[in-house]
Amino acid sequence: MSAPHADDTAVIYRGPAQRMSTDEEETRIARGDPYAWRLSITCSQDLLGEEFAQLVFEEQNTGPNGEHGVIRARPESLGDVIIARKDTPTSYHLSVTHDDAHQSVSHVIRGVDLFESTHVHALLQRLMRWPTPIYRHHGLLTGPDGRRYAKRDQSLTLAALRTDGVTPADIRKRIGLP
Repeated sequence: MSAPHADDTAVIYRGPAQRMSTDEEETRIARGDPYAWRLSITCSQDLLGEEFAQLVFEEQNTGPNGEHGVIRARPESLGDVIIARKDTPTSYHLSVTHDDAHQSVSHVIRGVDLFESTHVHALLQRLMRWPTPIYRHHGLLTGPDGRRYAKRDQSLTLAALRTDGVTPADIRKRIGLP
């Protein structure tokens, strides 16, 4: 499973024109067809009513567009995200919100590339009646080309940086942490 990352070129899926019938769904699953379960923004809005417009999360750092403090969540900006697939029993979104709630996580610190995902997480937390932690999104370690280091790209690792004499203080400074 790979974590979702902000991508300005991603297509936003807004749900089907009409819902598939239960019979067709069961037939396709029994046949072994690939499938994905999505979190429907429309159904979430209908279920939550006024609460949907009141979804918020707290950001202790400054988000990618200058956001700070209590932020109104806009899960609709990511469309109907996948929460499970035939080959992956649960998505990043569902896994992290579930784990945070069941481990009583109060603060989440992660890269700014996952800032937009927090909007969906606030929705999942409200739907499941789980607490919403306080978030802090930090800058990313990047290479000379400005691209973030990522193991999927066989990028430089923290261990390699440490071997080269880069201190934890240097790394914190590079990603904008005190």
